[in-house]
Amino acid sequence: MPLEVSPLQQARSAYQPKLPGVFANGAAAHCVDGEVLEPATDREELKQLFPNTYGLPVASFEPGTAPATGVLKAGVILSGGQAPGGHNVIAGLFDGLKALNPANQLYGFLGGPGGLVANRYVEITSEFLAPYRNTGGFDIIGSGRDKLEKKEQFDQALENCRALGINSLVVIGGDDSNTNACALAEYYRATNAGVNVVGCPKTIDGDLKNQFIQTSFGFDTATKVYSELVGNILRDANSAKKYYHFIKLMGRSASHIALECALQTHPNACLVGEEVAAKRQSLCEVVEQLVDIVVKRAAQGKNFGVFLIPEGIIEFMPDMQQLIRELNDILAHNESYLKDLPSQDDRRQFLFSKLSAEAGKSFSVLPQEIQLQLILDRDSHGNVQVSRIETEKLLADIVGDRLRELKAARSYQGKFSVQCHFFGYEGRCAAPGNFDADYCYSLGYTAAALLGAGKTGYIASVRGLNQPAAQWTAGGIPLTAMMNLERRHGADKPVIKKALVELEGKPFAELAANRERWALEDCYLYPGPVQYFGPSATCDQPTRTLTLELS
Repeated sequence: MPLEVSPLQQARSAYQPKLPGVFANGAAAHCVDGEVLEPATDREELKQLFPNTYGLPVASFEPGTAPATGVLKAGVILSGGQAPGGHNVIAGLFDGLKALNPANQLYGFLGGPGGLVANRYVEITSEFLAPYRNTGGFDIIGSGRDKLEKKEQFDQALENCRALGINSLVVIGGDDSNTNACALAEYYRATNAGVNVVGCPKTIDGDLKNQFIQTSFGFDTATKVYSELVGNILRDANSAKKYYHFIKLMGRSASHIALECALQTHPNACLVGEEVAAKRQSLCEVVEQLVDIVVKRAAQGKNFGVFLIPEGIIEFMPDMQQLIRELNDILAHNESYLKDLPSQDDRRQFLFSKLSAEAGKSFSVLPQEIQLQLILDRDSHGNVQVSRIETEKLLADIVGDRLRELKAARSYQGKFSVQCHFFGYEGRCAAPGNFDADYCYSLGYTAAALLGAGKTGYIASVRGLNQPAAQWTAGGIPLTAMMNLERRHGADKPVIKKALVELEGKPFAELAANRERWALEDCYLYPGPVQYFGPSATCDQPTRTLTLELS
């Protein structure tokens, strides 16, 4: 429990999050079953894997009174990386349970899914919860990345739940965490365990969404924090007029964060991994795009600018994908030989000799520091750790090399000085803005209502998010409807499909329509910090991505 609080935190503790109008009289709203919802692909395979939770109907809440339920004893888990608003999901869940029946109880499992299996828990009471309302972070009970996939884990978790009298579980997490929640719900339904499981959609990456999950919580606040930082850098660049800033932003599997920050700040360039993949652009082609902007700005007397780079851009490039595949194979088959070579240069030369001509060309373009990183920095499976590559420095180095070539050829006469940044952890535990405070509280409240309605295998859904909160609608969708089969570690695995940036969607269209102008003109926007007090126009507005998608 926090021992000291800042003036802002003290003021925010008085904020009462807004709820969908259907919950105006508490969480005992009338639950209505709608259309049966099935996944877009792999239906027969998923039906066989989830026979007890497949083909469930969409659930929605309407004004009315729900049938009385027995006492609910619920457990809650925070799973995966932090996202702003997690504490408010728990607050909404707690308040929703108490609104259903004051005798209901909530237990928090400590340290994520591993806490459920190891039986590490704390009872969440009103007094315990009070200091955490409207605060950032997951420190109320902690989080973890343990996966719940094995029968032994399910059985041990069930034994722990029964010892506490728990008959409901809420998993707050991203796509992998809710995939685990789906498996847990299926197993407990198949074995008549008497424990219902509901999920809540969390990830700052913004890639857990569909027509029913309009955004994952935390994306709004995190991108506003990053956009403030980007805006500060833009203003600094426009003031000093002597640096190019290469800014890497979180988002390994999708480019939603970079795109949203670009829409909020108007940098000189924003790379989008999904576009790079669609156009099959090589590393050199991406570099040429940035070089072209630098050269054209130099011709206008401008030797400064800001480029936004999604964390996973390398993995969208076909040439780099091939290089990484070949390196993984060579490293796996020559591990002992490489260890015995006397120097890193010998190792580099050996690897280069084993690569195909195309992969060798890609390898030779990389700065020596990155080459060595690809050789030395491997995960527990022996694979190259692509996520640790400092992509912003890689692109800055290669752009600099290319500009020196152009200067030698007298086709570029500008100056190129670089500053590199990575904005990641800065946004994960920010105090949630009003949108996330309201949305997260509503998700938790909705999860309580789903449990009260006896639902299992669902994820809480709050929609109409471009409207005032009182007009939001609440319900749940079956987790199996969000699944597909993906090849992982040589086998087909059921997982919730990640939502990538849609190149035909309105958010990307806005970037595409403006980027030539933003590249050369200084159209910079300075969003400033997240606003917690003041008019709705500055405090309650959702992201540009959500506004455009729902317009």
